[in-house]
Amino acid sequence: MAMNKKNTLLLVSILLAVALLTLFPPAEYLNLAVLKSHQARLNGWVAEEPWLAGSAFFLLYVLITALSVPGAVLMTLLAGALFGLMQGAVLVSFASTLGATLAMLISRFLLRDWVQRRFQHRFGAIDKGIAQDGAFYLFALRLVPVFPFFLINLAMGVTRLPARTFWWVSQLGMLPGTLVYVNAGRELAQITSLAGIVTPGLLGAFALLGLLPLISRSALNAFKRRQPLAGWRKPAHFDRNLVVIGAGSGGLVSAYIAAAVKAKVTLIEKGDMGGDCLNTGCVPSKALIRAARLANDLKHAEQLGFRQVSAQVDFAAVMARVQQVIQRIEPHDSVERYSQLGVEVIQGKATVTSPWSVEVNGQHLSTRSMVIATGARPIIPDIPGLEQVDALTTDTIWTLREQPQRLLILGGGPIGCELAQAFQRLGCAVTLVERGTRVLKREDHEASEAVIQALRADGVDVRLLHNTVRFETDAGKHQLICHSQADDTEVSLPFDRVLLALGRLANVSGFGLETLSLAVRENGTLETDEYLATRFPHIFAVGDVTGPYQFTHASAHQAWYAAVNGLFGQIKRFKVDYRLMPWATFTDPEVARVGLNEQEARRQGIAYELTRFELGELDRAITENAAHGYIQVLTEPGRDRILGVTVVGEQAGELITEYVAAMKHGYGLNKILATIHIYPTLSEANKYVAGAWKKAHTPQWLILGLARFHRWRLGSKA
Repeated sequence: MAMNKKNTLLLVSILLAVALLTLFPPAEYLNLAVLKSHQARLNGWVAEEPWLAGSAFFLLYVLITALSVPGAVLMTLLAGALFGLMQGAVLVSFASTLGATLAMLISRFLLRDWVQRRFQHRFGAIDKGIAQDGAFYLFALRLVPVFPFFLINLAMGVTRLPARTFWWVSQLGMLPGTLVYVNAGRELAQITSLAGIVTPGLLGAFALLGLLPLISRSALNAFKRRQPLAGWRKPAHFDRNLVVIGAGSGGLVSAYIAAAVKAKVTLIEKGDMGGDCLNTGCVPSKALIRAARLANDLKHAEQLGFRQVSAQVDFAAVMARVQQVIQRIEPHDSVERYSQLGVEVIQGKATVTSPWSVEVNGQHLSTRSMVIATGARPIIPDIPGLEQVDALTTDTIWTLREQPQRLLILGGGPIGCELAQAFQRLGCAVTLVERGTRVLKREDHEASEAVIQALRADGVDVRLLHNTVRFETDAGKHQLICHSQADDTEVSLPFDRVLLALGRLANVSGFGLETLSLAVRENGTLETDEYLATRFPHIFAVGDVTGPYQFTHASAHQAWYAAVNGLFGQIKRFKVDYRLMPWATFTDPEVARVGLNEQEARRQGIAYELTRFELGELDRAITENAAHGYIQVLTEPGRDRILGVTVVGEQAGELITEYVAAMKHGYGLNKILATIHIYPTLSEANKYVAGAWKKAHTPQWLILGLARFHRWRLGSKA
């Protein structure tokens, strides 16, 4: 929307005023020589006409700050020189706040609508943060003068921070800095010669100027740490350095790290050690996928030269092997192993009773720090009739021993797709219902389409754009009634068993967190800061309970930060780094990714170049009868720096690791190209991608020049 006439007139007036103040800046007259030459006259004017002098100074200060032109710092020093510490501080404090508020309102009037429209996809989260903690953010910026104040004024103008909040927070937050600068100006006024520069008072004033950011930051951090603890009595002594609640991936790694550095750590788990990954997630699903892959290989054995190859799936035996795999891995996460490592393991239900105490099995534990790693549980949707169909979840499906002939799966995310393909290959007739336009919506459309085609090729009935309406049961026979968005009709889908694969909900209740009033995000996860701390600086959360990634390796990654910050946070705290979080969906073909993909790069407006290699051209893929899929690399335009990689194909989860290492350690496609890869392996594909990039970026003039050079070397007869 074009700027209206009033806005245009106001903007022209402001620009004219800024131009005048820039051409004739008051700062030109605010140097030591000028001040000293006019000091007696200025002081006399202030003494004879204090109200007039004060008013003139006040209005000039407001004008300078409202128009965001240079001179505010020197004006603050002048206030100390002319009016002294107290009167000068009062003038500057109110003038600076009024001017800053006017600058903020001007920015809001002229810029906010345009900025909000231009960066709409980014400002939702910013406005939410401002609504929740805007006053605190502004106070921190005012108290710690890292950024120029005029930039803060303009930036806050494009947010939705109320003007009254901006006023009082600015008034309070700028006061310490105002006092220091006014005091420095007062000391400058006492100088009669250059030798006066080394007076203790002036040196002290400038020392305060230099120390102000450090003092302010320390004071702000101390206030932030103590604010949530108000009303709680901290124990004088502690039984433990760290208590970890939950023995999934995040909890186990947190406890392991604490024990490794000889801290006294207690790990509490009310269920099975190993958490979801070992018992109901990664381990059982991959064991099932292994059996399903063999069944699929046997089905296509003729492609490898075999005749009359067949096998009958013993479903109960397959599910029994899944449990055997779990039992084989269990010792890695067992009570015995962690006890040997130096971790005190208590099996029971934990209850948080204060910021420093936990009760379990009637035992009271006090601790300096705490890590919450309570995981998540499957989402159970509110669908009419669901209670009549004995629905399975990703937690309970592993108890199946009788093979369902018709299996209905709700949810087209990674888990839904993996299990749909696996059970279909094991002989179930699977119907996958997804309300969106595609499965794996976080991946590029092409990767999503590759998985859909593979599912359908295996026989899975993939129903996209289907909204669940209700379950119906008649004479023991079940069906799901859906609404098809494609043709606006009701569809009946019969089934024997139904599996809910609609995501997981964080476990944030039932163990005393309500006592601490910890904040919970809209998606149900526990709110933490960049150090993984909750509102209490010594209570941390990792894994599915806080997100943003529900991966075992993400939980383990977070655990290092939580454990180290919990044990050594008073000395040094580390911000968790999510920049390189790889993941894989273990369908066939596998889909693995790290960094940006195309849809994210476009959404964020990030420029990129795309290099692609088809795995169908790779020798090893051909020999493995896996000549399908691709590797797609996004790089900075004109450079080999990797922005993101998507791999679709055999062993994608393994192939992605080389790119994760490259991005982590800052090397690009040129160095991947220069690395020796064993022939024949699937990993050679990574080198071929790098070669394709290199070929596309080799200057044509160089190629033509080399051709001429070689012809010349052949001699005149060439």
